[in-house]
Amino acid sequence: MAGKYPNKIKSLPLYDGRFDAYKLEAKDSDVLFASYPAGTSIPPHTHDTDNHGVITRGELLLTINGVTTRVKVGDWYHVPAHVEHSADFEVETDEVEFWFHQNT
Repeated sequence: MAGKYPNKIKSLPLYDGRFDAYKLEAKDSDVLFASYPAGTSIPPHTHDTDNHGVITRGELLLTINGVTTRVKVGDWYHVPAHVEHSADFEVETDEVEFWFHQNT
């Protein structure tokens, strides 16, 4: 898997989903160390988790409610649970995502 992460991170289990990531499980949350090749596009979707992320290399074009925001290195973003959004990566990008499970 691509991505500029320390060997300790690379020893984590791989995430089984629509993008490449190492997955660290924690109580009521998951932490994903994700990498996206240039040209990756994730179509509109929703999920049950409240997500926060930070870009560590490259940049993310995040679209929520028809508004696209360019998220650069060091910038944090937030995608609330059940909100439709999409993502595009024009350049190789790494990020750390925190997926907080909703307590029901």
